[in-house]
Amino acid sequence: MFRFTTAGESHGRMLVAIVEGLPAGLACDVELINRELARRQWGYGRGGRMKIERDRAEIVSGVRHGQTLGSPVALLLENRDWANWTDVMATEARDVAPERARRVKRPRPGHADLAGGQKFGARDLRDVLERASARETAARVACGALAKQLLTAFDVEIRSHVVQLGGVPECPLEISWAEIAAIPDDAPLRCADTDAQARMCALIDETKRAGDTLGGIFEVVAQGVVPGLGAHTSWDAKLDGRLAQALMSIPAVKAVAIGAGVEAVSLPGSQVHDEIFYDDAAHAFTRETNRAGGLEGGITNGAELRVRGFLKPISTLRRPLRSVDIDTKQEEAAAFERSDVTAVPAAGVIGEAMVALTLAAAMREKFGGDSLIEMRRNYDGYCEQLRNY
Repeated sequence: MFRFTTAGESHGRMLVAIVEGLPAGLACDVELINRELARRQWGYGRGGRMKIERDRAEIVSGVRHGQTLGSPVALLLENRDWANWTDVMATEARDVAPERARRVKRPRPGHADLAGGQKFGARDLRDVLERASARETAARVACGALAKQLLTAFDVEIRSHVVQLGGVPECPLEISWAEIAAIPDDAPLRCADTDAQARMCALIDETKRAGDTLGGIFEVVAQGVVPGLGAHTSWDAKLDGRLAQALMSIPAVKAVAIGAGVEAVSLPGSQVHDEIFYDDAAHAFTRETNRAGGLEGGITNGAELRVRGFLKPISTLRRPLRSVDIDTKQEEAAAFERSDVTAVPAAGVIGEAMVALTLAAAMREKFGGDSLIEMRRNYDGYCEQLRNY
């Protein structure tokens, strides 16, 4: 079984992650993990914390001499801002002066503050917001970087891009894999349309001055995925459902679309379903369109996997919305924690990680193997079966 878990609070000492189920003998490069962590922190409209944190992962178990051992891989990501929070976030009992306690009593609309406080009976909403913070996604990106290294061994590549931000452009972008791959590493919003990107940046500046926030849509595309991952046999085995859950778990994502998504509901079937052809030279079934987004019946069909995440505006506003003090029950402005104007490009990188983790789990289920050599042998045998189908 392939799985991962994370631990840690936004302003705690560190984030911790454990990945189980990687086969032995997989080359593991920590610098590739750090590159993914840097990509998560990149993007126009990010807040002040990105100037503080320069995330770097440390592998503390499961890897020897650059290769996985088949045992759980443990990762640590230290929080550089911890020095300013040692009293507030101490794990041991400690008396902290009220003026330094940074207690949160005014829940932010749209955040987990109030619902979490009610659920756990917390009188200081920091107990909730520290874990609910999107800071936790740094650990997910580190785990996803390991999953990507496994997928790379099977020629699967994953990329993301921004297709709309704050309603710009009016219609979300529809672009090819080649256009996505051509986006420069230093593109401020990881958008393929430079004119739209310039308008997005201008909108971000305007929104920042207004003390507001923006949402948008990111797309994750996986190329080289073999047909047959996932299953139609049980509801929880369907890969489209698993991908939807994975992306919906990203903070602020409120909807997920696969392929044509909701647009398909207003079209006739002849304009939705992808006709099937056969390529004699390649000994493979093909499709000229990919409205299904690479999934049919909960199973990958060999086409590019395309999923989109719809990100609401961040719920921490510099110009706070109205709220209520949980102690006095009087109306007050919501609390403000250091925040971004928008994080759609970063959400795309997190989306890549979640797609990679979901695909890696499906690959491990399908091909098994204690070592990468054994897994590769099983994979090659299956590919031969596909060619003879």
